Amino acid sequence: MELTRLGRTGLMVTRTGFGALPVQRVDMNEAVLILRGAYNAGITFFDTARGYTDSEEKLGRALSDVRDNIVIATKTGATTRAGLLEDLETSLRRLRTDYVDIAQLHNPAALPDPQDGESSYAGLMEAKAKGMVRFVGISQHSQARAYAAVDSGLYDTLQYPLSYLSSDEDLALIDRCRAQNMGVIAMKPLAGGLLTNARPAFAFLRQFTNVVPIWGIQRISELEEILAYDADPPEMDHEMQATIERDRGDLAGDFCRACGYCLPCPADIPITWAARMSVALRRMPYQQFITREFHEAMHRIENCIDCGHCRDNCPYHLDTPSLLKRMLAEYEAFYQEHVS
Repeated sequence: MELTRLGRTGLMVTRTGFGALPVQRVDMNEAVLILRGAYNAGITFFDTARGYTDSEEKLGRALSDVRDNIVIATKTGATTRAGLLEDLETSLRRLRTDYVDIAQLHNPAALPDPQDGESSYAGLMEAKAKGMVRFVGISQHSQARAYAAVDSGLYDTLQYPLSYLSSDEDLALIDRCRAQNMGVIAMKPLAGGLLTNARPAFAFLRQFTNVVPIWGIQRISELEEILAYDADPPEMDHEMQATIERDRGDLAGDFCRACGYCLPCPADIPITWAARMSVALRRMPYQQFITREFHEAMHRIENCIDCGHCRDNCPYHLDTPSLLKRMLAEYEAFYQEHVS
């Protein structure tokens, strides 16, 4: 597999990375099979997080015996020095290792003050001094905070949503990171599942030689598809460009990226699906959305108490309650047409 240097870390990693968030959705044996399959095929970069339930444990179970051959990045949502160190202790135990290559702050709502001795950044520096981590990074969904993090010079890597739906301002972060010798980890290369054709998505990001996409994989078939693209990288052609332009037109403007920061919902609304239902019905096999169970889940929108949690925590500043009500109306019309 082709390698790239992850910015100033100097780490040489495969240009195809593995995003371990989805393996929390499968059982341990299946997760080990997938993770080991990725390693055996040559993937060396694996990204996880303390917040991904048992993802770290599964990664540790699958790959601890080849620890020296891989690069592990994890994330912590801790906002204090003590909390960060506690999270890292847990991560190391779950990952079955005595260090992580990159410890990342997980989408902080504000960048920590590096002068504050009790901040999460101070925790990163202490962990690095103790040998618990080799390099420090940050993940972000906020464009403004992402730029601020890059320009601060405090982080070795940036993890940010990047796909062919990204705005020009988002894509400009790639060159900004290159200028700062900062590694770029691209999360959500399929825009949280809105892009259903991985071939143009792979080809688009492959154009950026300093970007490492982390493909979220929870099935062997998904792994095999990505490995096939890595073995014979598709090049951008007129057909792919037409697909990209069509998708950009369909998905222009505000849409839910399924980042999940709106959750949990006190009314148990499945926001990350419900908020993008009109797109899902057009772009995915619709039968999965018109079951009795899904119909009931969508109608939980009627139980919204307008607590403001989803609106206040959306990194993209969506008016989520209003969006959900609109999605319910469109969904119900579609449901009545296809079920009755």
